[in-house]
Amino acid sequence: MSHEETKRASPEALLALAGREERGRLKIFLGAAPGVGKTYAMLTAARNERAGGKDVAAGLIETHGRRETEQLVDGFEVLPRKPVVYRNQMIREFDLDAALARKPEILLVDEYAHTNVPGSRHPKRWQDIDELLRAGINVWTTLNIQHLESLNDVVQKISKVRVRETVPDKVFDNADEVVLVDFPPDELLRRLAEGKVYVEDTAVRAVDNFFKPQNLTALRELALRRAAERVDATLVESMQAQAIEGPWAAGERILACVGPDQVSPSVVRAAKRLADLMDAPWIAVTVERPGAYVDGSTRRRLDDIMKLAESLGAETQTLAGSDLPAELLRFARFENVTQIVVGRARGGIVSELLRRSLPHELVRRTQDIAIHLITREADGAVKPVSRSPRWLSEKIDWKHFIYATMAVGGAIAAGQILIKLTPIPNLSIVFLLAVLFSAMNFGIWPAIHASLLSFLAYNFFFISPVHTLTVAEPYELLALLIFLVVSMTSAAMAARVREQARVSADRVRATRRLYEFTRRLSGLASPEDVAEGAASEIHISLRRPVVVLLARDEDVVLTAAWPPEDDLDAAAMTAARWAYSHGEAAGTNTGTLPIIPWLFTPLKIGSRVLGTIGVATAKDTPPLDSEERALLDTLCEQAAAALERASLAGEMVDAKTATETERVRNTLLASISHDFRTPLSSILGSATSLIDYGDKLDATSKRDLLGQIKEETEALDEMVRNLLAITRIDAGALELRSDWIDLRETVTRVVNLAKRRGATQSFMIEFPADLPLVRADAILVEQAIGNIISNAGLHTPPHASICIDAKSADSEVRLRITDNGPGIDPDILPHVFERFVKGARLDKATADGGQGTGLGLAIAQGIMEAHHGMIEVESPVADGHGTQFTMTFPRKELAA
Repeated sequence: MSHEETKRASPEALLALAGREERGRLKIFLGAAPGVGKTYAMLTAARNERAGGKDVAAGLIETHGRRETEQLVDGFEVLPRKPVVYRNQMIREFDLDAALARKPEILLVDEYAHTNVPGSRHPKRWQDIDELLRAGINVWTTLNIQHLESLNDVVQKISKVRVRETVPDKVFDNADEVVLVDFPPDELLRRLAEGKVYVEDTAVRAVDNFFKPQNLTALRELALRRAAERVDATLVESMQAQAIEGPWAAGERILACVGPDQVSPSVVRAAKRLADLMDAPWIAVTVERPGAYVDGSTRRRLDDIMKLAESLGAETQTLAGSDLPAELLRFARFENVTQIVVGRARGGIVSELLRRSLPHELVRRTQDIAIHLITREADGAVKPVSRSPRWLSEKIDWKHFIYATMAVGGAIAAGQILIKLTPIPNLSIVFLLAVLFSAMNFGIWPAIHASLLSFLAYNFFFISPVHTLTVAEPYELLALLIFLVVSMTSAAMAARVREQARVSADRVRATRRLYEFTRRLSGLASPEDVAEGAASEIHISLRRPVVVLLARDEDVVLTAAWPPEDDLDAAAMTAARWAYSHGEAAGTNTGTLPIIPWLFTPLKIGSRVLGTIGVATAKDTPPLDSEERALLDTLCEQAAAALERASLAGEMVDAKTATETERVRNTLLASISHDFRTPLSSILGSATSLIDYGDKLDATSKRDLLGQIKEETEALDEMVRNLLAITRIDAGALELRSDWIDLRETVTRVVNLAKRRGATQSFMIEFPADLPLVRADAILVEQAIGNIISNAGLHTPPHASICIDAKSADSEVRLRITDNGPGIDPDILPHVFERFVKGARLDKATADGGQGTGLGLAIAQGIMEAHHGMIEVESPVADGHGTQFTMTFPRKELAA
């Protein structure tokens, strides 16, 4: 195989190109400073595209009163702006929904870094544009170099002005085309003086502050360099996608060490610039010390720094370890990091002299990784971060000090007893036990209190001269001081062990709670039950109100809430629908509707979204920190898996029901076709004989044929009645026409009908004379009794006997139908009242009472249940033979 044939395109580059096919294309007109003509250049290029037949619309154009720009806007379709009320003022903003509805081929949206009015769907305009791109709309926009997030602190150092509106570098890097709009500083200052950039007063202030020649030159260099980097990245991506070989970079990898301190934002931005210069991937890492206490504000600051790193395109990691340099270097070697960026530690003089700071340790312990030290701190006074262990900040309970004092008192008493029993050279160990007892049970401060009390008590009661606080011998003073140091050190260590045990117990409880949550959800059958269980468990875990909204008819509906909630306001529902439709988090502390006091997280299984879970964030409570977000994400994943399982279980039940229904339908059709064919064949044969040979038959033969037609027709009518009855029972439409009936008369009619239809068994009817009337539907009861008697006739020998008796109790009337036939097969007996269940017939010549289809007993049971009665079967009855059906009717008294 030749060398040319072995060339392959980069899969990553091809995937990147494929991912952009469904999105619109983003074109950014990049300038070094305001006034260089970005909007002018964008409108000029858009006019050329419109002249070429493209559908171009102006979503939002900021002319700032410049006549040349206003003239270029003429002729474009300008979308109306959306009025927004903010602080009693009417502000007109870009209408995102109108742009999505219009959907032009190219949409012009000025000022990429603009901050939207609070209450808008997205806080930033670049997020609006990102939604337009996802909708397949090509967008052209403008941006100044000072608005890039990674250059924020550099621009501040150059111009002494902090730029508040920034754009993450990753969205700039994802632009399909970048057009650099450049002006020499002298030309720009001339335009500024002529009033072509700002009005006269504003222009004078701008020249005195931002628009200085040296500032413009530095910003111009930044713009040229950043544009060159973007062009180079585009070239590399194109070469990789087309399998063009070339010399690739050596593979630099940057690691930024960050924490909740003042210098970390500068470390992040410096690492981003370094990674861009080297065209290298970079990672932002923070290390948590086990047992170190981090308060809520510090945790939120660290989360903000990590989000800043993510917005600049970094991969973020959180490590855990007591030895920070060792943990960082271990991770760096594992990730093949070549350069580490770290901030200057604000340690004490001792740390610096001993060279125990993090940068010094990193330099000392590594030889093959470059270390970059960032010394510039971020602006603004930031409260120093507390890195003390939590046990030093624990709340004080004065009862614990009393218990610690009692422990020292116990040590004094034990020492006095021990002295009397046996000479002990050193009783300090007794007091040390009291200190350890206090530390393990009550914490650090009661333990220190016990240490000081032990120091004084040991001196007062056991060191000569006793009962004084003086020390006679120098070595005893030294021993006493050593005891104080040892006791306080032991107290601190014991308290730390106690705190670590508490942290471990908390983690065990969290793990157990997660296990219980998963186990509980796995036992719930319906999506509604899963939603209720998820809402209550997440509420317990996060101690915040929780709502669960599940998908229904391409929308989400409130399914469960804890505490119980019947409805959500329109703003919250908007955020929930956004999270559901886009599969992304929305609400508080996100890029979509951040002013909504709810955080909605989608319930996703793969690419399928099953609903959303909302967690409330009240004004007086801080937003969820990173640990709580991680817990919420885990619980949402478990809830989504449980919902998917419940949904699949429901689909399996539906499929099984459909299969069973199909089986029943096929069985019913086969049975009906078979059992209807026999009487129909007999009717057809008799009718044909009468038609063909009627004039040749005598009167007796004609009467026999007509009687056979009549009997078979009656049998067909009986089967049809049974089929209609079972249909009405299934539909719940069995209407009862209740009246007072005499069971003796009903049974007599049924028996006479069975004899007329050829039943040869002997029937005995034994009813007491005082049997009360029952209130029931006469026709249905006759049908139920007839089905049972016909069933007995089919499954007993011709000379068997069938006994029908009844007796009355206080609240019921029981009718029994007993035969002395072979009985019912034990395998069939539990299913005898089910449909289509048939026994082995002794007489196969006829089919009666619906038994041909196996529906007779099922119909009898349905009729009895409709009368609030019951039917039971027993077999065998005596001597291993016989069957007995018992029909129980509720007894009612006749009205006086």
